[in-house]
Amino acid sequence: MKADPKTARINSTITREDRKKKWGHHGAVIWFTGLSGSGKSTLALGLEARLHTQGIATCILDGDTLRNGLCSDLGFSARDRKENIRRTGEVAKLFAEAGFIVIGALISPFREDRESVRHSCVRDHISFIEVFVDAPLEICESRDPRGLYARARSGEIIDFTGIDSPYEIPEHPDLRLLTNQCSSLEAIEELYHFVQEWLFH
Repeated sequence: MKADPKTARINSTITREDRKKKWGHHGAVIWFTGLSGSGKSTLALGLEARLHTQGIATCILDGDTLRNGLCSDLGFSARDRKENIRRTGEVAKLFAEAGFIVIGALISPFREDRESVRHSCVRDHISFIEVFVDAPLEICESRDPRGLYARARSGEIIDFTGIDSPYEIPEHPDLRLLTNQCSSLEAIEELYHFVQEWLFH
């Protein structure tokens, strides 16, 4: 029977155990969610640097970078946001299956979309860690280097998360970081030890 091109999947002859022997660890997805300006990218980059010094294979998927490439055809409607997260989740899984620790940093405002990525990873036996980078809206606005919140407040940008589009707070994140109550270095240190404990013990 000829395989359906929409459902056929090519399975590598290299197993996950083979990749673990190569990298020293299984692949996983660490998903940062939070408002714009909460500190997601800063923490993601800091965590990547710490893991890299330990010889851990990492890959960052940053929301802004993805919207300049893979997701450049998408807008900010609820439907497009959903597709943005779906695509990112699929890419994250591919890298995790190859043995990488994938660090995703996206606002990902809707709980259902984040849970869909988690479910997809868990179904395929890939560790998934949701990190809620939590900071009050007024703090995020004060940190805004590109003036996006001000533009959203003036109506120049529509459907901006936290202003005229909702952000659904994670109900049960694996880790919650209150970035208005600690320094970036302190948060990265907490992250690093949490990930080490979660993935390697």
